[in-house]
Amino acid sequence: YIVVTLLLGFGAVNTGNNLMYLLVSALLGFMAVSGLLGKANISRLELRPLPAPELYAGRPACLPWLLVNRRRRLPAFLIELSTGQGRAVVPLLGPGRSQRVRLPHTFDRRGDQPLPEVTLSSHFPINFFVRQLRLPPAGEALVFPAAIESRLPVADDPVSSLPRQLLEQAGYEGDLRAIVDYSGAEPLRSLHWKLSARHEELKVKQTESLGGSPVMIDVAALPGQGEEQLGRACWLVNELERRQRPVGLRLGNLHLAAGSGQAHRLRLLGTLARHDPS
Repeated sequence: YIVVTLLLGFGAVNTGNNLMYLLVSALLGFMAVSGLLGKANISRLELRPLPAPELYAGRPACLPWLLVNRRRRLPAFLIELSTGQGRAVVPLLGPGRSQRVRLPHTFDRRGDQPLPEVTLSSHFPINFFVRQLRLPPAGEALVFPAAIESRLPVADDPVSSLPRQLLEQAGYEGDLRAIVDYSGAEPLRSLHWKLSARHEELKVKQTESLGGSPVMIDVAALPGQGEEQLGRACWLVNELERRQRPVGLRLGNLHLAAGSGQAHRLRLLGTLARHDPS
């Protein structure tokens, strides 16, 4: 298109043909309007990071973002977001509206890592020009160590002959405790379909929670060195929590008491992620 426009322009100058002048003017005007519309299309767009799921070093993850159109009257068309490792396309975003997007990204290291730079681009209106904006990192994300499968010493092996005790709180693996109304927090596998069919509300099976003796993970005693030990400790924390066993952590001079629950697990993983071996 540009080459044809330049050739016609040279021809118009050399020949003095008014028709060619008009044609070149129309082509240049069309190019200018296309460029202005493309620039306006990506203006006043804001990309906000959302709380990310659990992130592990070396493991691909989808980072959630919120794309906001801060214009009052004009929509945005054909918006493409890219981190260099993946992309997402928003065909249409109305004025004053927002839309959640997920961009794949893999963090190479653990700890508090800056969010990746995102490139916002658009081919609108007719793919003559690709307008783009580079959005700098807008925060940090906590990345846990790369989990490495390991096993506990025999004395603390979750599948050994240690006696398992029933805890008072509800769980999903023990004997049937009660039939209760579905609150939305229970997994779908606990739904009691027959009773739910007889009532107007969903019913779930509430069972006893199976627990075991508390386990204290001594990172220094795990196989390997440095990052490998942290990765093994990360895997053990997740595995012991999955088996509903209280777990604690011994990391250098830091001692975290054994406990259970999602908040406690994330605290242990965060400690491993932010550990400075020096």
